[in-house]
Amino acid sequence: MRLYPKNMKAFLALEDGSIFAGRSFGAAGETGGEVVFNTSMSGYQEILTDPSYAGQIVVMTYPHIGNYGTNAEDEESGRPFAEGFVAREFSAIHSNWRSEEALEDYLKRHHIVSISEVDTRALVLHIRSKGAMRGIISSGDSDPEKLVEQARALPSMLGCDLASSVTCSAPYEASGPAAAADAERYRVIAYDFGIKRNILNNLVAAGCHVTVVPASMPAEDILTRNPDGVFLSNGPGDPEPLEYAAANIRKILGRVPVFGICLGHQLMGLALGGRTYKMKFGHRGGNQPVKNLLSGRVEITAQNHGFAVDPDSMDSNQIELTHMNLNDNTLEGFRHRNLPAFCVQYHPEASPGPHDSHYLFEEFRQLMSEFRKSPCPSAPTSKKS
Repeated sequence: MRLYPKNMKAFLALEDGSIFAGRSFGAAGETGGEVVFNTSMSGYQEILTDPSYAGQIVVMTYPHIGNYGTNAEDEESGRPFAEGFVAREFSAIHSNWRSEEALEDYLKRHHIVSISEVDTRALVLHIRSKGAMRGIISSGDSDPEKLVEQARALPSMLGCDLASSVTCSAPYEASGPAAAADAERYRVIAYDFGIKRNILNNLVAAGCHVTVVPASMPAEDILTRNPDGVFLSNGPGDPEPLEYAAANIRKILGRVPVFGICLGHQLMGLALGGRTYKMKFGHRGGNQPVKNLLSGRVEITAQNHGFAVDPDSMDSNQIELTHMNLNDNTLEGFRHRNLPAFCVQYHPEASPGPHDSHYLFEEFRQLMSEFRKSPCPSAPTSKKS
C-alpha cells in the first residue's frame, strides 16, 4: 500500500540553498515558514494544533508518524496552526481504540501541506548545525531552485508579532475537568497569546474559574474584573514586538499573583527589564531535562520555544532564577523576590506528557490563596518535582 500517488514528488527547499526531496502527503500544494524540529515520539496532533507553531514547518525526528491516527480529544486548539509537516515515514494505517481519523485525511481536511520519505536525520543535523531557517514545501513539478528563492523572500521570525494573529477575538469562559467539589475557587484571567487547551484544563482542575481574554486587553480592564490571579500563556513568534503585552504585565505585577508559561515567561522577563534573544534552533520535544534550582531535583519537560530570556539581563536583587536547562544552561524559570509572580519556559501542562511539572499549577493556586489572606504573600516555593 502506498501513501500517495507514485509520481507525486515533493521538495523541501531551505533558504541556504539546501533541497530535500520526498513524497507529498496530506494536502497537495505549497507552504512556507521557519523550519524547526521536534524530538517527541508521540503527540503529533498536539504539535500540529499548538498555536505556538504558527509560522513554522515542523520536522519530526521520530521516523514513524501517524500510526495511532487522530481524534478530537487531543486537539490543543480549534485547528492546526503548523504551516507544514515533515516526517521520514507517515503511516498509511492507523490503529488505536481512540482513533477517529487517519492522519493523512486529517491533514487533507485542514489543508496542511506535508512531505514524507525525507532523510530527516540529515535534515535535523543540518538545522542543528546551521540553525532554524526559512523553507518551502511544494508538491508536484516545482523547480527546486525557484523554491529556494521563495524561501529567502519569506519574513523572518525575528521581529514578528504572531500572537496577535492567533489570539481570541473576544473574552470567553474556559471549560475543563471539574475540580473537587470542596475545592476553593479562584477567578483567573488568562491572556491568550496562543493558549493551549490543556493549560486551561489544568487551571480549571486546580479550582480556577478561567476567563480567557485577547492578547491586547489593557491591564486596566483586567484589574476591573477583580481576578484572584492572571495567567500569561504560551504563543508563537518573537516576544520583543509585543510591547503592548509587556506594558500591561508591568501594570499588573504586584496587584495580583501572576503565572507565565513559555511566551508568558519571556514577556514577564521583558516586563521586568530583561532581554530576550533568538536561539540557534530552539527546544522542541518532550525530553528536555530541567534542574529545579530550589530543590536540586531534575524534571523531564516538554518544550516548544525558539527564544529565551537572557539571565544576565535580569536584576538579581529582584529576580531569583529557579530552573535551568541541563543541556545548554538556558534559563527555564524565575520568580520575583518580592512580588507574587513566577514563570517557566517549559510546559508543565504537557499533553501527552511528561507530567513531572504539574505541581506548578498547584503552586499558582497556593499563591492566590496566600494573596487572599495577605497583600504581601511569600514567593512560590517550586520545591516539588
